[in-house]
Order: sequence, then structure tokens, then C-alpha cells
Amino acid sequence: MKSLDEFATGKLRSLAARSLLRTLQPTERLDGLWILRGGRRLLSFCCNDYLNLSQHPAVKAAAQAAVERYGAGAGASRLVTGNTPLLDELERRLAVLKGAEAACVFGSGYLANAGIIPTLVGENDLILVDELVHSCVWTGAKLAGAPVAVFRHNDLGHLAELLQARRRKHERCLIATDGVFSMDGDLAPVHDLAALAADHDAWLLTDDAHGIGVVGGGRGSSFIGGRKADVPLQMGTLSKAVGSYGGYLCAAAPVIDLIKSRSRTLVYSTGLPPASAGAALAALDLIEGDAALVARPVLKARLFTGLMGLPPADSPIVPVIIGDAAAALDAAKRLEADGFLVTAIRPPTVAPGTSRLRVTFTANHPEAEIERLAKALRAQGLGR
Repeated sequence: MKSLDEFATGKLRSLAARSLLRTLQPTERLDGLWILRGGRRLLSFCCNDYLNLSQHPAVKAAAQAAVERYGAGAGASRLVTGNTPLLDELERRLAVLKGAEAACVFGSGYLANAGIIPTLVGENDLILVDELVHSCVWTGAKLAGAPVAVFRHNDLGHLAELLQARRRKHERCLIATDGVFSMDGDLAPVHDLAALAADHDAWLLTDDAHGIGVVGGGRGSSFIGGRKADVPLQMGTLSKAVGSYGGYLCAAAPVIDLIKSRSRTLVYSTGLPPASAGAALAALDLIEGDAALVARPVLKARLFTGLMGLPPADSPIVPVIIGDAAAALDAAKRLEADGFLVTAIRPPTVAPGTSRLRVTFTANHPEAEIERLAKALRAQGLGR
């Protein structure tokens, strides 16, 4: 195995030389805001738990009750014995929230897109993706084996050109985008994308991992502006604002039936643990019942962008672009000295030359701490 060790050592050395090496850090979340890392208590501004629901008493109690009734694990794939009653109820609730006929719950968001896309399109079809779409969409597209064309970020004109030039050559066409882009925090023009897709008989898939619970009144990016966009494939996760774990697809009943029968990442994966399903159901109660809670993360983000002289935030995600990977790591380290945890994001997650601090805001972040964070960043010469 000497050659394997030498290969890994060489790759690690190369990554470290470019400030791109990644390591796991033991982290204890004390509540929805504070964490312990390296013996220090830090205020986190890099978590996706936008509504702090992973720490909510009702959500934790629901998870515990699910374990007591159904056990710690599902025990098998959903098509065998792992389809607990909680999953059927969770799918019903998600479909209602997203205005769809039906839903399918997966083990994670990554598994969802890795299974959905190859089930619906194949090598004779066409996939069009926004250049900044999440990694799991690229994985699903690769597994599908279909030709993939990339359109410039949120560029409807470029997408229209690609559709005009290539759509008629393929039986089926899938357009894939994030609803809220995970590294930039901006929104896809979902309503316009849906209309363009319909004009060309293409199927629009929106990855709403960072939209559910925080935009569109909590219902996600398809509902921005107060009306539902005609998105036939609404995918998302339960691990961000919902505070639990898992992924889902909301779509028409025949589509969901097909996914449950043929999606490899569902058929050949153990079902979601009961605790995750129970927690998600309790979180949906809170999201549907508290409009003020749902609105707070974006309001907190807009306080920050105002203090930093940045464009008003559209979501709880605000990037502070630095450029160089080593400089981004240094900025994060200096913030840690000030008591903040803000992770530096580097290639390949973002494009070379766009390394950044990805600052995220939650419902419970104190305004005084947001002001202190902005002051610390301005002291580093960041912001405008």
C-alpha cells in the first residue's frame, strides 16, 4: 500500500501549499448560537440552523418521543420495513407546505439530488444547470449520463439561448438551479425560470435547501412575492432552517410514485431515523405558525449588510469576498480571536479568486453581537 500512502501524502502537501487543505474540528454546539471549539466559547456566524430550531425544546422533545416509540434507527430501506408512519406524515406536511400533490423524503439533500435527476433523465436527454448550483446537482447530472450545458448565473437570456439552440435535439430537458444560492445568498429568479421552462417543455428543479423556512413566508423560493411559481420539482433539505436532517422532493403524485419506485438513493438506502422525522414535523409546526420567527434571519442579515455597506441581503447568507484563500483563512482566524466563528470558504467550493467569509444569520442572533461582528470586520478593512 506504499503507493497509496504516497499518493495521499502528495495530494495533502499540494493542498496545504495552496491553503486549500481541510480538516475536521471537534465542535460542541451549546445552543443555537454558541459553540465550544478548541477549549474556547465562540459565537457562531456560520451555521445553517437559521431558525435555531435544532435547539428548540419542542423539536428536541419530538425527536425524543420518536425514539421512544420507534427506536433509534429505521432498520431497513423504506421499501422494506423502514417506512415509519412518521415519514408518511412528514411527506404529507411537506406537500401541503410546498403546494404540491405529494412528497418523497430521502436520507439527505445530497442523496435526494443524486437520486432524483438520474431517475427522470438519461443519456439521450439534456440538463441545463446554473453555474453556481450546489455540488449534489452536479453529482446527479453526472450519474444521469445526459449532456450538461451550463448557463451563466441567474442569466435568463443565456438560458433562453441554450434552450433555443439545443432543446429540440433532446426528448426531455431538465433545468436545475438553487432557489437560494448557498455561497452567495442571492435568489434565483424562480418565477421567470418557471415560465421559460414551460415555454420550452423543460422541467424545472429548484434546490431549496437554503430557502425553506426563511424566504417566501417560510414556504421557500417558489413563493417569493406572495404567489407560487409553477415549479414541478421542488427539492430541499430538512437540515438547515428545519433544524433536523434529511432531504425531500415535492412534485405531482405520479412523479413521486416513480421516484419511490426507481430512485436508487431511496431504494438502496436505510430510511430516515425516526428522531429526524419527528423533529422535522415539530419544526414545521413552528415554521407554519410563527411568521415573525421566519422573518427574523433575513432581517438580521439586512442589519449586517447595512452596517457593512453591502447590498441588502435577500437571505440569511451574506458573503464577504476576500479573494485569496490564505487571506480568507487569516481573516477567519482574526475573527476567532475576537470570539466569533466564521468559516473561510475556499475553492473548490467557490471559484478561484473568490475565497470568502460566509456569514450566516439566525433568528436569535443578538443585534449587539451583529454590530460587534461588523465592527471587527471593518477593523480588518473589510466591507465598504
